[in-house]
Amino acid sequence: MNRKQVLAQQAISAIVFVGIVTMLGWLSTRYKLEADWTAGHRNTLTEPSVKFLGTLKDPVKFLVFTYPRSENRQSLEADIARYQRIKPDVSVEFIDPTANPNKVKEYNVSHDGEVVAEYQGRRESLTATTEQAITTTLQRLSQAGERWVVFLEGHGEHGVTDTGQNGYSDFEQLLKDKGLKVRGLNLATDSKIPDNVSVLVLAGPAKGLLPGEAKLLDEYVGRGGNLLWLGDPAQGKLDPETSLDELSKSLGVNWLKGTGVLLESASLGLPPFVYITTRYPPNPVTHDFLENALFPLVRGMSAKAPEGWNLQPLLTTSDQAWLETGVLEGELSMDQKSGDTQGPLTLGVTLTREGKATAKTGANETGAKAAAQRVAVIGDSDFLANAYVGQLGNGLLGLNLVQWLASRDDQLNIDIPKAPDRALEIQPWGMYAIYFGFAFLLPALLLGFGIARWIVRRRK
Repeated sequence: MNRKQVLAQQAISAIVFVGIVTMLGWLSTRYKLEADWTAGHRNTLTEPSVKFLGTLKDPVKFLVFTYPRSENRQSLEADIARYQRIKPDVSVEFIDPTANPNKVKEYNVSHDGEVVAEYQGRRESLTATTEQAITTTLQRLSQAGERWVVFLEGHGEHGVTDTGQNGYSDFEQLLKDKGLKVRGLNLATDSKIPDNVSVLVLAGPAKGLLPGEAKLLDEYVGRGGNLLWLGDPAQGKLDPETSLDELSKSLGVNWLKGTGVLLESASLGLPPFVYITTRYPPNPVTHDFLENALFPLVRGMSAKAPEGWNLQPLLTTSDQAWLETGVLEGELSMDQKSGDTQGPLTLGVTLTREGKATAKTGANETGAKAAAQRVAVIGDSDFLANAYVGQLGNGLLGLNLVQWLASRDDQLNIDIPKAPDRALEIQPWGMYAIYFGFAFLLPALLLGFGIARWIVRRRK
């Protein structure tokens, strides 16, 4: 190969190399490839957040109040950038508190690095910029108006302010995190159910309702109110649900005697009277819901859709289960002669019907139909108590129930896991070991290595 051929080959190689680099540069402006190699994928949004962002039709704006040279600026920008990659109309504006004191006052900013989220004219300050904090804040902002979830009180129900094992305080906080307003209601003092109630919850009354209270509850459902009715197995001869016979008839629900016994639970190391869901029948509440839920004591029911209602099963058992009317002790067996009921059992149902046009919830001036009325009835109330709400999918199932009843269908199954703990906790002896290693052991090893090398060279 002569010199001219070598030069021609080198020129062609250079042209090809430049062409490849130019092509890669052009492609990089039109296509983007990212990979998140961090522990727990901290820089990538989880599927529930991505799903929720798809429901937001309008732009989202973040206002970050921080100084130009603040150390937090870069991390805050990176946290919000995760949402911009999924939803292009998410914008961020950095505001210097010193140069814009009026905005600081307008947005009631109290510290450097505070972030305010805005959506559809509503705003809320963020306590942090983790995925859980940002997504739950946007969930609250996405809901216009007040959505009141009211828990009936005065009959031994689970209290929303009760922080004990039997209370509902943890579930109350879950509801508030989703932008729902929660309060208790004692009909003995309030004497009526307010018109702005979005969902009324009857959570395991231990005593029967007074005739006047039962009538108010029946009238509430009759005029189109949404209800979550959580019953429990009757203790002894007292059955609080008998005080609501009229409501049961209007909903087509007949409570059965006994406590559910499920032998398949024993294979999982659970008592036979604890029900754990393994599958769900088709129902909008549990659509795409993949988590199991745990029910400590369950009561069965027979249900038939009344005229005008659409009924769907929510929780069912296998045909091996039964309702035990005797004492839950020793070796249990199904005995129809004693009044036991053979499975499969229905433990929960949902009912829907077309909404009724009323002065408060009816059709508006454009002729739009009122929202459909929704009711859910479940034969256990303990699964949402503080002792159980954090186990398996209990909390998320409870949220799904309330949000479905409140017609917030786009919020179902959106549960943002907490960020993995990145804190490194070291015991005192470990701190001393690290200090000794860096301060004494490592310098001694380096010095010993240097001396050994010097001795070897001297001997050569």
